[in-house]
Amino acid sequence: MPNRHHPENPGPELPTLPPRPAVELQRRGELRVEKFLEAATVIFNEKGYQAARLADIVKLAGGSMATLYRAFGDKVGLVHALMERSINQFGRSLDELSSSSLPPHEALEQAAYKMVEEILSPARIACHRVVIAEGMSQPELRDWFQAHGVTTMEILLSRYFAREHDAGRLHIEDPDLAARHFYMLVIGGVILRSVNGRMGADDVPLAQEQARSAVTLFLNGALPRT
Repeated sequence: MPNRHHPENPGPELPTLPPRPAVELQRRGELRVEKFLEAATVIFNEKGYQAARLADIVKLAGGSMATLYRAFGDKVGLVHALMERSINQFGRSLDELSSSSLPPHEALEQAAYKMVEEILSPARIACHRVVIAEGMSQPELRDWFQAHGVTTMEILLSRYFAREHDAGRLHIEDPDLAARHFYMLVIGGVILRSVNGRMGADDVPLAQEQARSAVTLFLNGALPRT
């Protein structure tokens, strides 16, 4: 029977997704679109998703409501674009991990540092607050973020662990389970504390030191050595 965890295999399929919000995004590099996304980050973090008004975002960013609607469709489309950009930035750390030739401890530490830095960015905090606070009322956004922002990251981690296991550099019986454990151990607490306002961008050095400790604990365990 083929090993579904082997890096040469495609791995588990993404969950079936509801239709993505119908948006007509302009090119990411266009200044007005970026200003809208930056303003949305500020307003969502200050007021929350429900209380945030598109008029507040337009006032802060400049431009017009018509331009915002043309670029994003509506508030859901704006959040969707914010999530998509954050996921792309977060994914770079795991792309680098996938191609890293460093020993696992060094490679995982580097990936953890970058993961934590993105998790504590204002845009990512805004995304997590929407997903956690509005998940029941906005299931399409919640499920899309889970599939693309969490599940795909766990798949990349699982493939890395399977590769390192096959190479004899790690002993991991279930790469999928190990990926979920690593994800939550390294950044689960950071996500929770950033969403409730106890951590932010200024806390990146502290969070990275905690991530380094989490990587060590993940790799070495807590039992005494003989």
